[in-house]
Amino acid sequence: MVSSRGVRHDSMRARNLSVVLATIHRSGPATRAALAERTGLTKTTVSSLVADLLEAGVVAEGGVVRGGERGRPGVAVALSGHRVAALGLEINIDYLAACVVDLTRTVRLRRVRPADNRNSDPREILEGLRGLVKEITAEAEQAGLRVIGAALAVPGTVEDGVLRSAPHLGWRDIRVANLVDLPFEVDNEANLAALGELWFGAREPDFLYVSGEIGIGAGLVVRGDLFRGTFGLAGELGHVVVVPDGPTCRCGGRGCLEVYAGQDALLGDLASVGDLVARLESGERRAQEACERAGHALGVALTSAVHLLDPGRIVLGGIFAPLFRWLERPVSEGLRGRLGQMRGAPPALVVSGTGGDAAVLGAAGLIIQQILAEPAKMLGL
Repeated sequence: MVSSRGVRHDSMRARNLSVVLATIHRSGPATRAALAERTGLTKTTVSSLVADLLEAGVVAEGGVVRGGERGRPGVAVALSGHRVAALGLEINIDYLAACVVDLTRTVRLRRVRPADNRNSDPREILEGLRGLVKEITAEAEQAGLRVIGAALAVPGTVEDGVLRSAPHLGWRDIRVANLVDLPFEVDNEANLAALGELWFGAREPDFLYVSGEIGIGAGLVVRGDLFRGTFGLAGELGHVVVVPDGPTCRCGGRGCLEVYAGQDALLGDLASVGDLVARLESGERRAQEACERAGHALGVALTSAVHLLDPGRIVLGGIFAPLFRWLERPVSEGLRGRLGQMRGAPPALVVSGTGGDAAVLGAAGLIIQQILAEPAKMLGL
């Protein structure tokens, strides 16, 4: 029988491990003395906790720095990227992706498999993703990395590990929570892309991230946290109506932004965004008109988002990133022309620093955040 005193001790130790690791992550390399000073823990306690974190491979020692004690140098303790890693996964309409990211948020491995996943059989796609997981985790192990957990980005709404609706995949009520034998999360790709931008891109604490794919999603980051809404469905920007009584959208509505600025609307009969960029660079009029229409519609939708959410910065990602120089003018003009006297200037409009990798990076980053927040639980300490 475990005594209540033992439970309390384990709980306190887990909390203290979190405090020490979070302090190292936030403040950078520090000596044990400095960590004791910053956390308010005793030097003996900090030394014991650091020893556990060293053994688990999440921190490493190296370099002599000034410690917390006056005039005495000490050995610095810093996050280590050599042994612990997270796995990010993504199911997109036309590819599967995986990346392994170490604890310092360095991408160690990345794999993308082109695929046509529209109206696909979920069992086949998930089996293909399992194969990709097996392949990349084996490579990670060969590199000396222990993958602690995985997260999956999907183009649809998610509830309790169930992909409730992904219209472009043709999937409904698909359970994906048992994809890997590791701690596992699944979330909407726009949410994870916003977090990817936060942790791997511009790293600004407040912005509205707009993910351009077949559909168009958005993620609102406020003071470094993702706003999800009451039911986790915030950010369905693609279904904001920009033309009342316009063409029918896949969602069943009419005149949605997605109809005018989604990947299908932009590419037409072209095979890839690269083909569109090539035609834009050559000055082809039809390609320019497609971006003009998309930018105009995006400006209309973002005007409503600005009035409602008041973001200071709008980040365009996904397929909007490589098309940014052709979209920036019509989107900016639309915002300036419609915001009127409500604000002195429209929000800054910037291109994503992570491009098409935002969602898969955000997925890996989600697990890294869990390791940093709960090392005892995630690492079995």
